[in-house]
Amino acid sequence: MKIGIYGQFYHKNSGEYITYLLHNLQQYGVDIYIEKKYYEIFSEKIEVKETYKTFESYADLDESFDLFFSIGGDGTILRTITLVQDLNIPIIGINTGRLGFLATIQKEEIQEAIAKIVRKEYTVIERSVLAVETSPTNEDILEMNFALNEVTVARKDTTSMITVKTHLNDEYLTSYWADGLIVATPTGSTGYSLSCGGPVITPNNNNFVLTPIAPHNLNARPLVIPDHTTIRLEVSGREDKHLISLDSRIATVNINSMITIKKAPFTVKLVELKGQSFLKTLRKKLLWGEDKRN
Repeated sequence: MKIGIYGQFYHKNSGEYITYLLHNLQQYGVDIYIEKKYYEIFSEKIEVKETYKTFESYADLDESFDLFFSIGGDGTILRTITLVQDLNIPIIGINTGRLGFLATIQKEEIQEAIAKIVRKEYTVIERSVLAVETSPTNEDILEMNFALNEVTVARKDTTSMITVKTHLNDEYLTSYWADGLIVATPTGSTGYSLSCGGPVITPNNNNFVLTPIAPHNLNARPLVIPDHTTIRLEVSGREDKHLISLDSRIATVNINSMITIKKAPFTVKLVELKGQSFLKTLRKKLLWGEDKRN
């Protein structure tokens, strides 16, 4: 088995879990590749007895990898997909952060998780991805113009609202007067969109959701649409620029640029271990069914 490992930061007290992960993978004879910068970061914090192979970017990877470990939180998984992109490498997240809908393996569950992976006791779940084009072309998002969670347009350098003129499949929908607009996938429905009042959408649904951010037209509500819809946005406002974010990556776009958002031609593969499910994660993270009256 050939696996990759990626992380962004060295979280407090995570050294023992990194060591534990590497030790358990070695016991099964796994061929391990570690992202170079992450390798350097944790090698400064903990003693690493072995020498591991490294990679630096998408160009160093291929479909020969069986699995990719993301060590951190959900934000780290969003960074991981910029490495994996369309290579169809399944990703599994070890949660060393806080709230995690994507990074579902807790640090103390590493040994059991690896055993299940080796025994093939897991399912690969495909998650839809958003693709973005701008006219005129924006060089900052040209190479990685995709997002797993959401694409957001938002105001920049102003406290004034922006107007987001929105078309669906070339039919005019409305103009949102707001701080911004979120276009989220089912995966992203439990992220920024949820915090702005959007609905939770289970991952197996073929939908996107449009969620306005602090709308000034108070009758504007989140809207669920089929994921084969082409979404066209045009932002106007007092400033010359506005922001567009693709998950955690942010670019500045000229006002009145045309932004086209649609389903990407590839999916991101996430690993769901035996005994896990989205609904279990939802209940746990949102404390559904918990009696908090005492």
